[in-house]
Amino acid sequence: MPGMIHIRETGGPEVLEWVESDIPDPGPNEVRLRHTAIGVNFVDVYFRRGVYPLSSLPYVPGAEGAGVVVAAGDGVSRFKPGDRVVYQVSHGAYAEERLIPAERLVKLPDDVDDKVAAAVFLKGVTVDCLIRRTFRVAEGQTILWHAAAGGVGLIACQWVSALGATVIGTAGSDEKAERARKAGATHVINYRREDFVSRVKDLTDGIGVDAVYDSVGKDTFPGSLDCLKPLGMWVSFGQSSGVPPAFPVSLLQQKGSLFATRPTIGHYLAKRADLEASAASLFAALRQGLVTVSVNQEFPLRDAAEAHKALEARKTVGATVLVP
Repeated sequence: MPGMIHIRETGGPEVLEWVESDIPDPGPNEVRLRHTAIGVNFVDVYFRRGVYPLSSLPYVPGAEGAGVVVAAGDGVSRFKPGDRVVYQVSHGAYAEERLIPAERLVKLPDDVDDKVAAAVFLKGVTVDCLIRRTFRVAEGQTILWHAAAGGVGLIACQWVSALGATVIGTAGSDEKAERARKAGATHVINYRREDFVSRVKDLTDGIGVDAVYDSVGKDTFPGSLDCLKPLGMWVSFGQSSGVPPAFPVSLLQQKGSLFATRPTIGHYLAKRADLEASAASLFAALRQGLVTVSVNQEFPLRDAAEAHKALEARKTVGATVLVP
């Protein structure tokens, strides 16, 4: 029988368990999918820890994957057995096979490798939404991107710089800083040695940046706000160091009539048309060489706990995938 990783209770990486379970035939508008590669993202850790509430237990984590359609249920017209596909959803990817609504699948172009697709899709469409819809990055702007050497950060550095904006990144080591520079960041601040707020002020002649993209959370607050120019936007899209503390909305006024938002990718891609548009934008960026992705870490699906340990210890650089 096909195997999968599930959790019976929230907690540390040790709660990730391997189990086997039969997969039924797909129902109406469903597809049975055999995974070839599965993406690993920090959102998986948030759900495993219980930072994001789970609808029920046991729970199969995993928000993105690539694979081959095995069978299609009644009403499915877009896909047929043998089609290569990729997707991002809220859960269920840590499995050898799964059922999934056909509406959430996107056909994988022939020139995109399965592992690259699984490694880049969620992160790539996330970056697309963040830089085109949350805050529309334009030529001549200056952007601060925390965790610039992470999976999302490396994609963002490439894409934002290709748009003609200046990227200031933060990273936790000289090695990671160099990776961010190679990806397109003009300046990278090693936050373990330098105060990133002071450095940003120096780099911008005291003006500040147009937007801060912050997936770190607790450790970068309220410093992220202090890096913004008046009317700038703080985009808080993750909390790898913990949830930022609550603050009075008047703080935004005090620091320069700032804007703040906490986007969730599921809201941005809820409509099929938006999903297809972001996917097409990502595939075009890959095809044009604006974005390249290195799969730097691979773990067997059974060793998902080891992948989570590496991710939480910030020992990963770039993309990580699980291979069934």
